[in-house]
Amino acid sequence: MTARFSFSIHATDGRARTGTITMKRGEIRTPAFMPVGTAATVKAMKPGDVRASGADIILGNTYHLMLRPGAERVNRLGGLHGFMGWDRPILTDSGGYQVMSLAELTKRSEDGVAFKSHLDGTRHLLSPERSIEIQRLLGSNIVMAFDELVPTTSTREVQASAMERSMRWAKRSRDAFDAGGQHAEDNAIFGIQQGALDEGFRKASADALIDIGFDGYAIGGLAVGEGQEAMFGCLDFAPGQLPVEKPRYLMGVGKPTDIVGAVERGVDMFDCVLPTRSGRTGQAFTRQGPINIRNARFTEDQGPLDPACGCPVCSTWSRAYLHHLVRAGEILGAMLMTEHNIWFYQQMMADLRAAIVEGRLTAFADDFRARYAAGQ
Repeated sequence: MTARFSFSIHATDGRARTGTITMKRGEIRTPAFMPVGTAATVKAMKPGDVRASGADIILGNTYHLMLRPGAERVNRLGGLHGFMGWDRPILTDSGGYQVMSLAELTKRSEDGVAFKSHLDGTRHLLSPERSIEIQRLLGSNIVMAFDELVPTTSTREVQASAMERSMRWAKRSRDAFDAGGQHAEDNAIFGIQQGALDEGFRKASADALIDIGFDGYAIGGLAVGEGQEAMFGCLDFAPGQLPVEKPRYLMGVGKPTDIVGAVERGVDMFDCVLPTRSGRTGQAFTRQGPINIRNARFTEDQGPLDPACGCPVCSTWSRAYLHHLVRAGEILGAMLMTEHNIWFYQQMMADLRAAIVEGRLTAFADDFRARYAAGQ
């Protein structure tokens, strides 16, 4: 019988690693990029097409799904897998970030976060226990602990307080997960390291999470406006504070050069809305940097979005056709641009995995950055 959760490292290159997470729903090759399926859909993509791109796992969102259509309803309709038609692993975030960034009139306390829905103004309390319950009802395979996020520009006192509360909530999240019966026996839970950009706070957070014990560990609270240099400064120490034998997940980070740099620093998992959001707005990611397909220079360009890409979009349609679709507001334009972007990200992850195995990650990363910057 397949183990509930295991992580094996196949090769390393410097601090970077490549390996496999094994779960009952399937294997996840790392480093991995998880397309975001916020509301039970990777926007503009069918599940089969997401899988065909090379994605082993997707992400669902607790906050959005608890509000619409509701976790209990999703549970009655077969859980998130059956509801949306995705039969492989799903990671769900805890909802904490969205509560604190999207909801109205939030009030934080030791109990959790009280808030008004951004959809209809209804009042809710999202606590560690309720967050875990929602994720269980959704049928999540990797459940995230509930945490408190504060800006990296907050005072040290605020950062310390939020980190310490997050660790208390992590223990409550772990206890709630363990009380989940068969769901807990079949699935996994990750803790989330907090502490802004402070090495001491991050170490205290990591130590507390390790003491509680989790299947994997996320690095939270980054990519919130601090800039790449500051983020990489934190990643120079944060991953090394977490157990080497467990997967490390950098939450919400998705710019291609950010991912490459984070992999070099020992990160195994990523998610971001960037490839799907950019696709819907006419931006394509290519090995020569991002391009805006709305630009008039593509009006009669018969070449593919990315000459080095073998995705179904680049193999079939021209930049001129995609330019026409996007400028005309055709739904197909958003679909094809998104499909290409998801393929680009999955190919980037496959290239990173191969470079690690072959011991040439530094050369690959330097070449990737040089080509990517040249086109911007």
